[in-house]
Amino acid sequence: MTHLPIGKVARLSGVSIDTIRFYERNGLIPDPPRRESGYRDYPEETVFRLKFIKNAKEIGFTLAEIRELLGLRTTKETNCESVQKMAEEKIRVVKEKIRNLEGIQVALEKLLESCREPGHTSECPILDVLEKHNV
Repeated sequence: MTHLPIGKVARLSGVSIDTIRFYERNGLIPDPPRRESGYRDYPEETVFRLKFIKNAKEIGFTLAEIRELLGLRTTKETNCESVQKMAEEKIRVVKEKIRNLEGIQVALEKLLESCREPGHTSECPILDVLEKHNV
């Protein structure tokens, strides 16, 4: 089994050394064995686990959800249905966020429409609305 220093693991996985240490502290990757010098000595599997975490984050999973996915990955009794349910829930959450962002966009567009005349910020309709009204 090949062991790698943290810098090489960072390069191969595409995450920073600080991120690796953060994941280690939070139990997303196991604590690696240490050399006599005290340096961490990561097994090659750590690179694949870090790539898994990075990819899951990029598609919107939280660290708590990723921890659960990693648990499902290592549990022999788990079937694909469990993972599918998590993905379906993530899609529902993403759709809700999109609806919320579209609402924010509409509100901002309305505010911009009320602010066509340049003027001093004390007379800015956007600032007035933000200060005095529910948007």
